[in-house]
Amino acid sequence: MDVITSHINADFDSLASMIAAKKLYPDAELVFPGSQEKKLREFLETFHPVEIKKIKDIDISKIKRLIIVDTKSPSRIGPLAEVSNNKEIKIHIYDHHPISDNDIRGELERIENVGATATIFAEIIKENRIPITPMEATILTLGIYEETGCLLFSSTTERDLLAAAFLLKRGANLNIVSRFLKMDLTMEEFDILNELLKSSKELVIKGIRIKIAKAYCEDYLGDAAHLAHRLMDMEDIDAVIVILGMEGKILIVARSRVPELDVSRLME
Repeated sequence: MDVITSHINADFDSLASMIAAKKLYPDAELVFPGSQEKKLREFLETFHPVEIKKIKDIDISKIKRLIIVDTKSPSRIGPLAEVSNNKEIKIHIYDHHPISDNDIRGELERIENVGATATIFAEIIKENRIPITPMEATILTLGIYEETGCLLFSSTTERDLLAAAFLLKRGANLNIVSRFLKMDLTMEEFDILNELLKSSKELVIKGIRIKIAKAYCEDYLGDAAHLAHRLMDMEDIDAVIVILGMEGKILIVARSRVPELDVSRLME
């Protein structure tokens, strides 16, 4: 059995990449390894674009090939991490996040320095003239727009813009995109998040991927924790430490999604 999966707390880039990957692996099952973001759940409940199973719905012992999209971190794929350790199982990886020492390795890897994994799949679809429906084009556009902050984050590349233009030609519906991707950041928060992205440095300690980022804000920022979570999701990492300078003070916010790193003790 072939299985296509992505990361826990799946977002639109996860969904888009999984659906596009099925164009390359038509017999594969789509499987979420865990939870999904709220707005993605709302989208799936509204449109039901494709059948996606949960881990409990499949027999993981029957997996012969695992296709992982939008991540390559073993801590991010839940119970499927056990499968990725099996040397007899073929692993294919499609991702846009930087390579880390603790990453899952695949016999096939397409890892590109672009703003979204959906961009990689849009390019594959274009290169191979694979037909897609307007809804599939819309979902891929959602993936690109969400991951790049509507093409405004500093991580956005020329390839992301070209991919979005291609998808518009294929019938992507921007009314649906705008409905599900309302920006929940103020302009100041947006600028700070971009500064955090530019300044971030990665550490790997005992297999745990941690990013440290810093930024300066002229005025008091009330919800720095929200930006820390956004950074952690965008960079597909296990933990983040954000250092913010504001009003002559230093604010440090730490967040972790793995039990092995208790950031509350770090902050004592």
